[in-house]
Amino acid sequence: MELMNIGVLASGRGSNFQAIIDAIESGSLKARIVLLISDNPNAFAIERARKHDIEPLVMLPSQFGTRNDYYKAVVRELRIREVGLVVLAGFMRIIGKPLIEAYRNRVMNIHPALLPSFPGLHGQKQAQDYGVRISGCTVHFVDEGMDTGPVIIQAAVPVAFEDTEESLAERILKLEHKIFPEAIRLFSEGRLEVIGRKVKIAGAAPDKSFLVFPPLD
Repeated sequence: MELMNIGVLASGRGSNFQAIIDAIESGSLKARIVLLISDNPNAFAIERARKHDIEPLVMLPSQFGTRNDYYKAVVRELRIREVGLVVLAGFMRIIGKPLIEAYRNRVMNIHPALLPSFPGLHGQKQAQDYGVRISGCTVHFVDEGMDTGPVIIQAAVPVAFEDTEESLAERILKLEHKIFPEAIRLFSEGRLEVIGRKVKIAGAAPDKSFLVFPPLD
């Protein structure tokens, strides 16, 4: 079976990028990352790519006339490498229409909140400030909205009264590293079907698309 090619977009340290690399190298995810695109020449994700013999490519939006021009160029680079799935691993920009249209239901993102609650930046702080009792993370397909695409997998953590943004973010991040590679694995196996706003996971029980940490008794 031919391995699926993944293209990753990242702006920062790339811890989710590393989690995906680890899943591939352990054999739990049958795919290969063929390209890392970063809009930040100082992103630590670039060092991670080099360490694992993944091609890094810095593409600065300032070098392009418009936002659409930038994403058209991104699409060209992805297509040259026959990328089948685009993964956003801490890419701190709103995705442009050319990329969404070229890879409809093939751009995947993870957000540190239980969508549709607390979209946008600092989902952990929003949850902590609001006083919710449960927060978590969501893997979803990317559409034209802000964190509005169809949900693939979610994972939840309890929020303690004494939690800070940092302590809550740390617990959520551990779950991000689990469910992001899992969502990619399901996609690579052809088990995800988008039906309207819902994502059907072939061969999975309903409880397999929602994780709770720590597990409920």
